[in-house]
Amino acid sequence: MKGYVLWPGFSEKWGINLDRKKELKEWYKQMKPEMGVFIIRSKFDNKCFLQGTQDLKSAINSIKFKLELGNHPNKKLQKDWQKYGKDNFAFQILENLDYDKDETKTDYTEDLDLLKMIWEEKLVKEGMEFY
Repeated sequence: MKGYVLWPGFSEKWGINLDRKKELKEWYKQMKPEMGVFIIRSKFDNKCFLQGTQDLKSAINSIKFKLELGNHPNKKLQKDWQKYGKDNFAFQILENLDYDKDETKTDYTEDLDLLKMIWEEKLVKEGMEFY
């Protein structure tokens, strides 16, 4: 018997190929999420929130969820979000960070911090203020 089966005949009844399932799990493990720096920019003034992350999609979704719940750690951003509403803020990916050709490298924290600092300098020159 190959793989894990809930009960005899389950995989045949529901058309689940256990080898295919194992292949998809391995493919998922090899996926590399987009990483980089994103901004939350207020539409009513020159304020923004900047963050670097190894998983852009998850980080953006997490921040949106926290702001909607009223539980974001940046209290000034949270206050403006509640006061002006989500329609007065724009989320934008500023720059993606490419993965290193060296497959053994897994921690991109320093690279992301450096990229974030570069963007902070650019935005300050444009007159942006930070939450």
